[in-house]
Amino acid sequence: MPADHPPDDPVFLHSRREAGVILAVWALSFAWTVPYCYLYGYEPPADPAELPIVLGMPAWVFWGVALPWVVCGLISIGLCVWFIQDDDLAETEADAPPHVSRE
Repeated sequence: MPADHPPDDPVFLHSRREAGVILAVWALSFAWTVPYCYLYGYEPPADPAELPIVLGMPAWVFWGVALPWVVCGLISIGLCVWFIQDDDLAETEADAPPHVSRE
Protein backbone atom coordinates (compact mmCIF):
# COMPACT_ATOMS: atom_id res chain seq x y z
CA MET A 1 0.00 0.00 0.00
CA PRO A 2 1.45 3.42 -0.91
CA ALA A 3 2.39 5.71 1.95
CA ASP A 4 0.13 8.51 0.63
CA HIS A 5 -2.99 6.30 0.72
CA PRO A 6 -5.36 7.54 3.46
CA PRO A 7 -6.70 4.93 5.90
CA ASP A 8 -10.05 3.39 5.07
CA ASP A 9 -13.10 4.90 6.73
CA PRO A 10 -14.38 2.71 9.61
CA VAL A 11 -17.92 2.97 8.19
CA PHE A 12 -16.67 1.49 4.91
CA LEU A 13 -14.85 -1.31 6.75
CA HIS A 14 -17.94 -2.17 8.81
CA SER A 15 -20.22 -2.18 5.78
CA ARG A 16 -17.81 -4.33 3.77
CA ARG A 17 -17.59 -6.87 6.62
CA GLU A 18 -21.37 -6.93 7.04
CA ALA A 19 -21.91 -7.35 3.29
CA GLY A 20 -19.46 -10.27 3.28
CA VAL A 21 -21.36 -12.04 6.06
CA ILE A 22 -24.72 -11.45 4.35
CA LEU A 23 -23.37 -12.76 1.04
CA ALA A 24 -21.96 -15.82 2.82
CA VAL A 25 -25.36 -16.57 4.39
CA TRP A 26 -27.00 -16.16 0.98
CA ALA A 27 -24.43 -18.45 -0.67
CA LEU A 28 -24.91 -21.16 1.96
CA SER A 29 -28.68 -20.95 1.58
CA PHE A 30 -28.37 -21.15 -2.20
CA ALA A 31 -25.92 -24.06 -1.96
CA TRP A 32 -28.46 -25.98 0.17
CA THR A 33 -31.76 -25.04 -1.47
CA VAL A 34 -31.04 -25.52 -5.17
CA PRO A 35 -29.36 -28.96 -5.03
CA TYR A 36 -31.78 -30.27 -2.40
CA CYS A 37 -34.87 -29.22 -4.33
CA TYR A 38 -33.39 -30.57 -7.56
CA LEU A 39 -32.52 -33.95 -6.05
CA TYR A 40 -35.70 -34.52 -4.03
CA GLY A 41 -38.38 -32.52 -5.84
CA TYR A 42 -37.67 -33.06 -9.51
CA GLU A 43 -39.27 -36.49 -9.95
CA PRO A 44 -42.43 -37.04 -7.90
CA PRO A 45 -43.36 -40.60 -6.90
CA ALA A 46 -45.65 -42.54 -9.26
CA ASP A 47 -48.35 -42.72 -6.59
CA PRO A 48 -49.17 -39.32 -5.00
CA ALA A 49 -50.15 -41.15 -1.79
CA GLU A 50 -46.47 -42.09 -1.34
CA LEU A 51 -45.34 -38.45 -1.30
CA PRO A 52 -43.82 -37.77 2.14
CA ILE A 53 -45.54 -34.89 3.93
CA VAL A 54 -44.09 -32.62 6.66
CA LEU A 55 -46.41 -30.07 8.30
CA GLY A 56 -48.89 -30.36 5.44
CA MET A 57 -46.42 -29.77 2.61
CA PRO A 58 -44.26 -32.10 0.54
CA ALA A 59 -41.12 -33.02 2.48
CA TRP A 60 -38.81 -31.65 -0.20
CA VAL A 61 -40.55 -28.24 0.02
CA PHE A 62 -40.25 -28.22 3.80
CA TRP A 63 -36.57 -29.24 3.95
CA GLY A 64 -35.51 -27.43 0.77
CA VAL A 65 -37.48 -24.17 0.95
CA ALA A 66 -39.43 -23.56 4.18
CA LEU A 67 -36.76 -24.56 6.70
CA PRO A 68 -33.93 -22.59 5.01
CA TRP A 69 -36.29 -19.62 4.75
CA VAL A 70 -37.00 -19.70 8.49
CA VAL A 71 -33.32 -20.24 9.36
CA CYS A 72 -32.23 -17.33 7.13
CA GLY A 73 -34.91 -15.15 8.70
CA LEU A 74 -33.62 -15.96 12.20
CA ILE A 75 -30.02 -15.37 11.09
CA SER A 76 -31.06 -12.01 9.61
CA ILE A 77 -32.70 -10.96 12.86
CA GLY A 78 -29.60 -12.04 14.80
CA LEU A 79 -27.33 -10.11 12.45
CA CYS A 80 -29.47 -6.99 12.80
CA VAL A 81 -29.55 -7.19 16.58
CA TRP A 82 -26.00 -8.27 17.43
CA PHE A 83 -23.70 -7.86 14.42
CA ILE A 84 -24.57 -4.85 12.26
CA GLN A 85 -23.20 -1.65 13.75
CA ASP A 86 -24.90 1.72 13.78
CA ASP A 87 -22.24 4.16 12.61
CA ASP A 88 -22.44 7.93 12.80
CA LEU A 89 -22.09 9.17 9.24
CA ALA A 90 -21.55 12.87 10.00
CA GLU A 91 -19.64 13.48 13.20
CA THR A 92 -19.64 17.30 13.17
CA GLU A 93 -21.71 20.13 11.72
CA ALA A 94 -18.97 20.78 9.15
CA ASP A 95 -19.14 17.16 7.93
CA ALA A 96 -22.94 17.16 7.54
CA PRO A 97 -24.40 17.86 4.11
CA PRO A 98 -26.10 21.28 3.86
CA HIS A 99 -29.63 19.84 3.67
CA VAL A 100 -29.27 17.85 6.94
CA SER A 101 -30.45 19.55 10.13
CA ARG A 102 -28.81 18.30 13.36
CA GLU A 103 -31.43 19.72 15.73
